[in-house]
Amino acid sequence: MISISKLYGGGTAESDGLRYGHGGQGPVVSAGAPPASKTAAERRPVTVWNVTRTCNLRCIHCYTDSEARKYTGELTTEEGKALIRDLARFEIPALLFSGGEPLSRPDLLELVATARSLGIRPTLSTNGTLITDETARKIKEAGFTYVGISLDGIGEINDRFRGVGGAFDRAVRGFKACVAVGQRVGLRLTLTRHNFANLHGIFDFIEREKIDRACFYHLVYSGRGGQIAEDDLSREETRQALDIILERTEDFHTRGLNKEILTVDNHVDGIYLYMKLLQKDPARAAQVLKLLTWNGGGMYSSGVGIADIDFQGNVHADQFWMHYSFGNVRQRPFSQIWTDTSDPLMAGLKNRRAKVKGRCAPGICKWFDACGGAMRVRADLVYNDPWAPEPACYLTDEEIGFTDEKKAIVKARGEDFPMPEFSRPPKVIPPKAFDGPPALSCTGGTEA
Repeated sequence: MISISKLYGGGTAESDGLRYGHGGQGPVVSAGAPPASKTAAERRPVTVWNVTRTCNLRCIHCYTDSEARKYTGELTTEEGKALIRDLARFEIPALLFSGGEPLSRPDLLELVATARSLGIRPTLSTNGTLITDETARKIKEAGFTYVGISLDGIGEINDRFRGVGGAFDRAVRGFKACVAVGQRVGLRLTLTRHNFANLHGIFDFIEREKIDRACFYHLVYSGRGGQIAEDDLSREETRQALDIILERTEDFHTRGLNKEILTVDNHVDGIYLYMKLLQKDPARAAQVLKLLTWNGGGMYSSGVGIADIDFQGNVHADQFWMHYSFGNVRQRPFSQIWTDTSDPLMAGLKNRRAKVKGRCAPGICKWFDACGGAMRVRADLVYNDPWAPEPACYLTDEEIGFTDEKKAIVKARGEDFPMPEFSRPPKVIPPKAFDGPPALSCTGGTEA
């Protein structure tokens, strides 16, 4: 995640300590000073648990390909509690209850109570359509520190994404209900060509509905997301979207509106933000670059600072990497799986500086230390190689210092991956299994 509100707007948020080493939950030091907390490489993972695959909607970009039906093989209540106990011993900073639609799981609040009793900060990722006034009260009483509601446009735009008519109105009801009970709530939106032109309307909605936080996700081509790759933004459209997000975030901060605005799933955003800030405030830009470099971007994200456990207990590098599992919590505790670097992918993710290729490689891209090669899963889904360049990088060769001399070096290494055309989305290649343990089935338990 890139905190636009902190880095560009100059605001502060509770999660800044996790993301940049100080502020929020971390020790407060002056901007740009070396953080006193653990290094980013030492962080425990914010863990996503897909507690169920069942969902009442059918979103066209769903990474779990969920539907409104019962799936077998999901972790039981007792298995879930055992998982939570292990996560607590492992000292993860937060547990995100996700799905499918997590509110469709009857024992959700019981599981949350277990997490809270063990000192884990629970958060909720939901489509919001099941949140009534009564549900919002129960969510608040359960102790969720944050509720993220997915919304991918205003009115019919959202309903088309969600695959169900009326989803927008019910999600708005969910936002209002959470705000009414004082529950911290945020909006989650995936950027595509269908909604980026209406970003100003989304920011107006955030202000009008008194929403605390907004996360703007870049499209990742997993699950049903691979079927709509042609709807991804071009590089120029991505820059336009970021310009709007930067402009409106700065406006919120200038007017004293405490809104946390983040972008997710493309660490290139941090470099783009830095370059924009450099034009208007070089001194602050230098401090921001230090924070980005401490964070490390993708270098310490999937497989290090982010983890996913799916409905059947399979462990993944993040929630978009469902096609590859490191193991299953029914056979081994998560803490053991996560620290086992005998798996070649896990080892590579924890030391990707030695792995990333092409125009993203250290020594080739001048921003590697701050971007970290961005999203490895997107590279894998496009090139069938997790160490290939980030296909969604929207910076020019000139902006990353990719000179003719460096291009010759990359070509000599055999790492001259073709980048997608400027205004044409990438073709997604069906993923293959990596060398190492085979991927475990994520099809709702219908296979062994």
